[in-house]
Amino acid sequence: MIVLLSIYVDLALGLVLSFLLLSLLVSGLNEAFVRLLAIRSKFLWAYLRDTMDGSDKDGRSWLPASVREVFAVLPFTRDPRPVHSDQPAPAEAGELPAKETKAEDAMINLLYQRVREIDHPKQGRTSIANLPPGRFAAALMELAAAEDGGVEGLLEKLKAMGSPLHGHLKGVWESAQRDMERFRAGVENWFDGEMQRLSMLYRRYVKWVVAALGLLVTLVFTMDGLEYAKTLLRDNAFRASVTAVAESGPDAYGELKAQCERSNPVPCITDTLSQPALVKVFDHALVSLSIPEEGDPAVHWNGGTWWDRLTTPSHWPGYLMTYVALLFGAPFWWDVLRRLTGIRSHR
Repeated sequence: MIVLLSIYVDLALGLVLSFLLLSLLVSGLNEAFVRLLAIRSKFLWAYLRDTMDGSDKDGRSWLPASVREVFAVLPFTRDPRPVHSDQPAPAEAGELPAKETKAEDAMINLLYQRVREIDHPKQGRTSIANLPPGRFAAALMELAAAEDGGVEGLLEKLKAMGSPLHGHLKGVWESAQRDMERFRAGVENWFDGEMQRLSMLYRRYVKWVVAALGLLVTLVFTMDGLEYAKTLLRDNAFRASVTAVAESGPDAYGELKAQCERSNPVPCITDTLSQPALVKVFDHALVSLSIPEEGDPAVHWNGGTWWDRLTTPSHWPGYLMTYVALLFGAPFWWDVLRRLTGIRSHR
């Protein structure tokens, strides 16, 4: 009974390791995609434009309203980011215009002037993708200090310009009972809440990219989760090599736990995932990698075999199992692995 239980625990650990490895690949591809197109930065500045200057000259919102706009329109045709400047912020904040045309983007440019010390260029535009609430509140206070009448003068200008920011700041100003320190704290809290809401909206769109990449990884590597589970059950030697233990029993995961418990677990698990036994997960990929005991690793083109597996209906339930597993994401599988092996979180 103990041996049977150990076999199933080994099976669970082998599947978790393979799903973690593939999920890390999906996460890496997603991060590369997002960084390449500067999606985070463009998403932030689209929100800031809508909030501070309002819709564009054609009356359209800058913040995307669909997945297509996030990944097809925003990155290529409507870049909302200000042009990068390598100059420090001016000694004094600029004054707002009495009226603004939609082509001027007065508020967004004045804001960028106050925060550009933390910037570096990306394709000639700002790369700022995270604006701390305290920094945003400080920038607004600097803009208010440049206006006659302080905050009251700033609010009058914003109302005359038709800026949506007027309504937000007016409410905060009244709630603060016209106390400057409370107003600054109120702006910071309001902007922090807006960033949390924006992050939730961003993740809602990005999950579609993760879903598409998960499907791509599953099909490119033709990872049949059911077939892999059967291999782990039938091949004792392979199962033992995947779970990285010498023998089964109550201390089956002692070696893995001893390696990863006292150090940062991420590099440790990365080393474990790079073992030759786990590389076999990719044996049926379009391009596979073999690591012999002696000699150099070799890369093989498996176009014919890959297509035969991909078009074989008996593999499709296994592909579906793998795809659904990847949708849970690497953090989920890391947490499952940690619970299975008893590895403590590194702090």
